[in-house]
Parts: sequence; structure tokens; C-alpha cells
Amino acid sequence: MKFLLRLSFIVVLNSYISSAFVSNRQPVSPTTTQLSGSNGDAEIVTPDMGDVGFVLLAGGTGSRMKASMPKQYLPLRGVPVLHYSLDLFLEKLVDYCESSGNVSPPENVVLVMDPKYQPEYQAIVDRYPGRLEFANPGEERQGSVESGLKKLVEMSQGKCQFVAVHDSARPLVTIEEICDVVNDAKEHGAAVLGVPCKATIKESEDGSFVQRTIERSRLWEVHTPQVIRIESLLKGFKKVAEENLEVTDDVSVIEQLGEPVKLTRGEYTNLKITTPEDMDVAEAILEDRKSKPVNMLA
Repeated sequence: MKFLLRLSFIVVLNSYISSAFVSNRQPVSPTTTQLSGSNGDAEIVTPDMGDVGFVLLAGGTGSRMKASMPKQYLPLRGVPVLHYSLDLFLEKLVDYCESSGNVSPPENVVLVMDPKYQPEYQAIVDRYPGRLEFANPGEERQGSVESGLKKLVEMSQGKCQFVAVHDSARPLVTIEEICDVVNDAKEHGAAVLGVPCKATIKESEDGSFVQRTIERSRLWEVHTPQVIRIESLLKGFKKVAEENLEVTDDVSVIEQLGEPVKLTRGEYTNLKITTPEDMDVAEAILEDRKSKPVNMLA
């Protein structure tokens, strides 16, 4: 089988049920706000988040970390990696939306987590009644996303029109990136954060010899969140199941429908913690940002 020697997942640019979620919410115009972040003071357009639900994937095993526990529970500057995303979605993003003016904050977050870890995190769920709930993971990523989406639809009672799926092993995503990808998803139906691929990519058939070099200008490394209209994602899941299709990430489901997926330019700092070396890089980035870790269990 052909495979790409690569640093992380890439996507080629030229590759390419009825709705039960009709909301009574009146559309809210985005708000332009000054945000101090990793790129200095940036002017961003803040979308209304009231119809966007977040599914946070924390069910992975993290086998490549060679640690005693999954990577999302390993300490990063003194607190588990997972806590950075929980604090962002439940506190920082809400505060930001509320301070931005005429936009609603996100109201629903689903934490997809192995049941054996759920008792430890029950205190956080109890602290955010109606805003945070557990879902059990599936055997693969797609199953975990479907489980989280089902719980999101249930808890939001159909208010959420879009779902933002995020890997808990990406603790460095910024509010600016989230606003940008949500804006693009609302305009195009689906959007994914990503960055142009900087590495030279070689294709090999056997893992020993180079077959060819792939044109780098056509390649993007994709990140999360990936934001998708819920109606389309449900339709895509149905097609994938009926036709036994193989998909590698959330927006791949939308690609199978032949619908557009917008590439939203993100930051190279939005790395996924996969190896011990990634932890060192993440610590350095957080130190540079002067970010204060928050222990959500404290």
C-alpha cells in the first residue's frame, strides 16, 4: 500500500435525513474585536457561537507517548493537557464572546472520554450543568465523533446547527483560530483549520525507496477544530456507513458528499501532542505566550 512519509496528516487541495436542527434563533451579525494573542494584537471577526456545539475528543490511548497514561492526561506545565481545551471552551471562549458585544457564547460541550476516567472528571461536569456532558468513545475516531454528536444533539435540543470537533491533544489552539474556522464554516458549510505544508514530502511504495516527490504547494497539514454543519455531517455518516467508505477525519465525511470544505489558515503552533518531544515544544510555546495553566479539577 502506498503511503506518505510525513510529519503529520496532510490533505491535497484539488482532491476534493433532512435537517432536524431548524433553530428559532435569529441570526446575529459577527462582531469585530481586538484580540491580543500569539501574533500580537489582531483584529478578528467574532461569530455568534450560540448555535455551535463543541465535541472534545479525549478517548485516545496515546500509545506513541510510551507513557503510563493517555497523552491527554499527562501534565503540561503542571496540569493535564486536556484541561487547556476544557478551560478554553468552558471559560475563556465564553468570556471572550460575552465581552465582544452582540454575539452569543457557546452553550454546549461534549467530552468524549473513556468511562474509566469519567468519575475523576465528574466534578467538572457537575460544575457546568447543562453545558458539559460525557459521551463514550467508539473503537475509532469516527465512532467517537458520532457518539459525541449524538450527545450534543440530545443536550442542545436541536439548537446547535454546527459542531466543532477538537482533539484534546491540541492544547495550543487560539480563540482567533476558532473564530476564523467558525466564520468559514458558517459561510461554506464546513471548514477545517490547517497550514501549508512546509516539509518536503516523498511518496514510497515499500517504505524503503522514494517513488516520487509530491508538489508541496498543493499540500496542507490539517488541524482541529473541524467545524461542520450538523445536518451535513449526519448525512455523510449515513453515506459512509451504507457504502462502507474509509474516512480519515471529520471533514473527509463531507468530502464524500461532494460538498465544499473550506481551508482556514491557522497557526503552526496548533500542534498535536503525539511524542515526548511535542510536550517540550508545547511548554516552550506556552511559556512564550505567558499562559497561566488552569487546573479544572482544583
